[in-house]
Order: sequence, then C-alpha cells, then structure tokens
Amino acid sequence: MCKCLKVVVILLAFQFGYGMINLCLAQSYGLGFESFESVQDKRTGLDLSPDGTLCFDKNFELSFEVSFLKHKKNYFGYIVRLIENDQKNIDILYDNSSLNKDRFKVVIGDKFSKIAFDISENALYQHWNKIRLVFDKSTGTLTVFSRTQQFRQAVALEKNGCFKILFGANKYKNFNTTDVPPMKIRNVAISENGSEKYRWNLDEMAGVKAIGTTKNTDGLVTNPLWIKKMHHEWQPLQTFLVQGPARVTCDQSTGIVYVAGTDTLTSYHISNNLTKRIPHENQPLFMDNQVFYEKSKNRIYNLFINEKQVASFDTIGRKWDKNNVKAELKTHFLHANKFYSKTDSTIYILGGYGHLEYKNIIQKYKPATGQWSQASPQDSVFSPRYLAAAGEATGGAYIMGGYGSITGRQILNPRNWYDLIYFNTKTGTFKKIYELKAPQEDFVFANSMIVREKENAYYALISPKDKFNSELQLITGSLSKPEYKAVGSKIPFEFIDTESFADLFFDESTDRFVAVTLFRTDKNQTKVSIYSLFSPPLATVPTIAQASAKPGNMFWIIGAAVAVIAGIYFYKRRKPVETVQTTLPIPAEKHPDMEAGLATVPVINIPEKSIETKVLPLHSSIMLFGNLQLFDDEGTEITRLFTPLLKELFLVILLHSVRREGISSERLKELLWSDKSSESARNNRAVNIAKLKGILDKLKWCHVSKESGYWRVNIDYEQIHVDYAEYLKLVSDKRVLSKQDIVDLSQISKRGTFLADLEYEWLDSFKSEISNEIVDAYLRYVTSVKITDDPEFMIKVANYIFYFDPVNEEAMTIKCKALALLGKHSLAKTTFENFAREYSRIYGEEFQKDMPEVLHS
Repeated sequence: MCKCLKVVVILLAFQFGYGMINLCLAQSYGLGFESFESVQDKRTGLDLSPDGTLCFDKNFELSFEVSFLKHKKNYFGYIVRLIENDQKNIDILYDNSSLNKDRFKVVIGDKFSKIAFDISENALYQHWNKIRLVFDKSTGTLTVFSRTQQFRQAVALEKNGCFKILFGANKYKNFNTTDVPPMKIRNVAISENGSEKYRWNLDEMAGVKAIGTTKNTDGLVTNPLWIKKMHHEWQPLQTFLVQGPARVTCDQSTGIVYVAGTDTLTSYHISNNLTKRIPHENQPLFMDNQVFYEKSKNRIYNLFINEKQVASFDTIGRKWDKNNVKAELKTHFLHANKFYSKTDSTIYILGGYGHLEYKNIIQKYKPATGQWSQASPQDSVFSPRYLAAAGEATGGAYIMGGYGSITGRQILNPRNWYDLIYFNTKTGTFKKIYELKAPQEDFVFANSMIVREKENAYYALISPKDKFNSELQLITGSLSKPEYKAVGSKIPFEFIDTESFADLFFDESTDRFVAVTLFRTDKNQTKVSIYSLFSPPLATVPTIAQASAKPGNMFWIIGAAVAVIAGIYFYKRRKPVETVQTTLPIPAEKHPDMEAGLATVPVINIPEKSIETKVLPLHSSIMLFGNLQLFDDEGTEITRLFTPLLKELFLVILLHSVRREGISSERLKELLWSDKSSESARNNRAVNIAKLKGILDKLKWCHVSKESGYWRVNIDYEQIHVDYAEYLKLVSDKRVLSKQDIVDLSQISKRGTFLADLEYEWLDSFKSEISNEIVDAYLRYVTSVKITDDPEFMIKVANYIFYFDPVNEEAMTIKCKALALLGKHSLAKTTFENFAREYSRIYGEEFQKDMPEVLHS
C-alpha cells in the first residue's frame, strides 16, 4: 500500500503543477470592448445586474482590472458608470484628447470631480491595471486607487443606495452612451463592509453572459469580444484572389503581410485591416519561387531558386529592379525552407522537392553582393525533405520535421520526419536535437516556425499531407525536449502540394500569430486567406481545469485521486478477471450529459479479428480520390503527361467503363466537342484517342478500345490498383460493412473527395453519387453496432462522415454520445457547438436541438 501512497503524492503534485500551468494560461482572459471602429449599435457594454440593481447598506468597494487594445483610432469614452437610485451618476472616463496629462477622470453628476489620474502607455497597453473605487458612507467620501496612486473626493451617498453598474456602452434610461474606449476589463469584484459579495472574472469564451461566481448574479454583455476566445480561435482577417501564382512574406515588426503576384503586390496591415494593391510590370512567379522581406533593406526578394537569380522590390520606390528573369514553369525546389541570418546577412534556402526527388541542398544568397552559392551538407543529419518548418535562431536556425527519404528518391521509402535539427550558419553543419514520437496521424509543417529561445519554445503549424479538405493546427513545443501540444483552434486549408502553400508569422506590433494560406485554383487564380491569433495561444480548457476553477473543487480532485489509487490497490488483490477498461467520471458539477442518462460508463473491449490498415501502392496505380494521380510500374507519376483535354477524355471514358458499359462516340462529342461539326469532332477524337493510348501504354495493363459501339478503358485489376474500383467493391451492393471494410473505405477516401482538383459539369453526378454512397455506407455501419461496443472507433467513423457531410446530424449525435461515454464531456460540447455553428452558416437558421436532447436521442 505504501507504493500506492507514493502514487497519490505524485498525483497531487501533478495536480498542483497542472493547476499552476492553468493559472499561467488563465492570464489571457477578460472582456474586450468594440469601440469607434464599429457603428454605435455594435459597441460593447456590460451590465452587472440586467434584471435590477445592486443595493448596499454599508460601505462598499468596486474593483476591476483594465487594459487597452492596441492600434485603435480613438481612445475616448466611459470605462464604468455607477448610477445611484436612477438619479446620480458616478463615472470613470478616459479622454486622450485632454491637454492635461491626467486622462482618467472621475465625473460626479454633470461635473468633473477633483480626481484625475493617468496610467503610463506601457502599463496601459502591455499590462493589467487594477482600479478600486471605495465608497465610505460614514464619511461621505469616494477614494480611488490606481496602482500606487490614491485620490479622495467628497460624495453624498444615499443610506440605502441601489446602483446600476455599467461598463462601456449602455442604453439605460437617460444615462445611455455609445462612447467607449477600446479597452478590456476582467476580475470585476464588489465587496461590502470588507467582505467580497459579488465577482465576475469575465473568463468566458462565448455567449452574452458574464458569469457571476455566486448564484443568480450573471451579468449581461452586448456585442462581447471575449479575450480568451481571441487567444484560442483563429480570426479570419481577409480573403482575396490574385491573378496567377502568388507568394507571401511579412514585415513582422510592423505586421504587414505582402502577397507578391505576377502583376500586383498586395499589402495587408494586420492592425488596421487596411489592404493596398500596388500594380507593377509583369514579374515571373512559379510554385518553387520564394519571396522574402528583409527589414534592413526594406525590400522584398523574389528568389528564383533553380535559376539562382533574384529580383527585389523596393517598397518605397514601388517597383522591381528586374523583370527579365528567364525561368520555366517547374518545381525543382517546391516547399523549400528559407530564413535570414543576421550573423552573416544572408538568406538561406534549405531542402525542397521536385521531379520525384527530395533535396537537402544548402543554398545561400547575399543581398549586399548579389552572390549565390550552393553546398551539400557534410553529414547525414539533414536528410532530403520538403514540407518542413524553419525558424531563425541565434547563430543559425531550427528545422522541424517534413517529408522525404534518406536517399532523396521518392520511389525509395518516403516517410514523415519528426526530428528537430539545429543548423549552424558559421560551420554549415547540422545537429539533431531530438526526434518526436511518431503521432497516430502523420503530419507535415507550414513553411516557417516561430522560435522563442528565451522561452525554450517554438510554434509551428501542422497539417496532414494526404487530405485535400484539410486543416492547419498550431502546436508549441520545447527546443530541448521531445514534447509538444496543440494550441488554438484549427484553420481550414485546401492542400495539394503543387498548388498550396502555408506560412506562419508573428506580428510584433500587436502580439499576434499570423497564418497565411495560398491555393491556386483551376482558373489560374490564387486564393489568399489571412488569419490571426493573439499570443499566448490557449489550448481547449480541459474538464478537470474547469472544475478546479471553482472554490472547493480541489478537494473533489484529491478525493478522486485517492479513490483511483484505492481502487487500483484493491483491484490488484482480487483474482484476475477478463480485461475491462473503465473510464472513471470526474466528480465535478452536474453535467448535461448526466441529465441525459449518458454519464461516463464502463466500456468493455469486445474481442474481434485484428484490423489491418492497407498501404495504397504508389506504382501501377490510378488514384481518383483526392487529386488525380497515375503511377507506372516503376512508381513514376505520369499525370503530368496529360493535357487538360486528354485528362478529361481519359476520365470520362474510364468512369463510364468502371461504372457502366462504356461511352458512345455521340456522347463523347456532346461532352467534349459540342461546338464542332461531326467531321471535326471525329478528327479531334481520333487524334486525342491516339495520344491517350500512347500515355496509357506506360501502364502496360491499361488500354483504350472500342467494343460493341462503346469506348472503354480496359484494365487488368490484378496488375493495376484503381482506388475507384476498390471503392465500388465495398459499397456497390449496399450491404452493412464490417469494421475492416470501414477501415478500408476510410483509407481510400482519406486522400480527399473524389477528383477534388477537377470540375466538369458531367462529373458532378459522379461526385454527388459517390459522396452519398460513402455517407450511407458509414451510417449503415454505425446503426448496426452499439456505441458502447467501441466508442473510440465510432468517433472515427463520425469524423469520416463529416469529411463528406459537415452537417450530418446523425454523425454529430454519434460523436457526442461516444465522447460522453468516454468521459470527454467538454469535447462533446465543442463538437455540438461546432456543428450548430456550421449548420447555421449553411442553412441560415439556428439548429433547433440542444445538447441534452442530442445525448438523449
């Protein structure tokens, strides 16, 4: 039993440490106020007693912490307004237009009192500042405390005064105002006769309630700007289209994002949401170009990595110094990494991918001399890769992860890398710091990471490589230990490695992370999306952390820990029984899941045949899910050999061959050459069929023929893998799939939606039919088994459904119930809220059920 006691001590120590961690994270909360940047009826206000007033017989005190939001256009208005018996107002307002340095002023009635004070700009914008208003009824005085300052003013107070206490904008009777400074407040407390009576921490993430710590004391917020939400949810700032390909860079000191296009440079200022477009002479840009902003020269460099040439843009003169770089459309160094070394004033470019080879070449460009040089590493630490993250550090840079192979050849065992490497620019050598444990789901990185050496930490964006409709997730990790965690919400990301790009910056002027995604459409336009997240970024608050926020819950947690240890001790003394995994409930406040009869229950592992995950081959294969890809028997991708017309011709014959008997010449003319005469269409068809046969000869066991009046693509499925044919084997008879079938189906569909990169009018019916069939197959499975049999797998299946139907109510219900069964109540709630938000966005109306209804259904 002494060992168990040791474990108890460890658990309690962990809980204490965990509480300290959450205490640190909890510093990023409060209520922000929409100000003059918004129209009057969109400005923020807080009413501490929306259903009445707060009455005090004795001396009382109001305290709160205040800070200001940066880079706003007007700092004027009411911080707080106390209205006694609907007759007299006592206000603190801020006026930065005042010639007097004391910008915080106390107003009583319609006159300025003698109380006025100031808080330094550094403290006001960088820190929280506590203000206390102490009302002494016995002496008839108001004393205001601000930091180390103290001010006193005579004020007549009613013996039984009842107050409305309003922060910011309000519409209360004849005291209404829309003048509010761009501020944030938190930890509002009211004490009477020395004892705290009311408190509002303002640590919410959503809703219009300011939750009071005592019963029936919730305040009401209009147009809330929750600070915690700003540190957890990425805010979409701007989305726009650029003609042709585009590249992105950022002046991180001022928070200006630059998007370089072939004929326009677009600048976007994070702090004031201002976009400017600067037309210029045509500038060549390709997918493996990189652009880089260098502060000391105030220039943007367009790096032609393969040609080893550079064009620079003067942001003051607003023009490129050269427009005649001879470059071809190519991808020799796709997703290479770049950073600027202040030590030797050099731009470094590392790695990349092109023509079936991953690179580990070190390339250098010196802006001062225009010199370009190249070297290969002298060690094997930096293996060939792309889709890694790089971040400048003292004396060099850190490189994290990526995708590649030891030899550099795509055909020879490519894999994900999870190593952290330090590159020393002085010696040109690499040092491996550590390697992360391989995750359950592989991921790659956006191009840059933010390195914080003083914090011994980095921040990077990760995403899966094998999905088109993907998401970026911010992670933070240690520079010395192989550990990391996800922070913030997810960012939508359309990923095709040759058409997509993502980068991460940090706006030092507003303390915000900035993520930029680029996606080139089939109309040769680049969709640019810019997002921001305030620092420090927060993870989703765990259920146990929420419980510990309320007084007395620490005792519940300690009790739970003791119960767990005692259970383990007595369990081990019993005779062995069949393995049963039990998830213990957390003794917190009553949860809606419990009311719905779905509190955490034991989950029994049911023995079944082992489930295998099939590896899809990258040779002799035709992949139609995700982006179209064809590989010959040596693993060489031959998709690039198709012209747009040949690609459409191949697909229209293939799909009609696999699903039906083939396609007639008349139907081909109707789909592809409807604008031509019968003779011209026949000639076009003959020429393009001949070209198509030449390409398919590389697949050996795949050829085009005309049988019984129909054009067909004949395939030997024993020799060539076609994911669409495998898919049809699983779903065509509409049977209930086994668990192994579900895994096989998910392996096919996780590459992306069907032919995600292509849009043909005739293809829409195929896409719609396939999506419906996949969702139906998953739903047939989940209705055939019990959620309690394997809730974790049911969560996966629900996620598979969401991939094709993001507002599928059955999938949401299954996932919420499964999460509740596993004791993950906060995740269940988040799933429901995300679903309701997406439902409202798509259908333009609110989802009619609440959480208990879903769990009880």
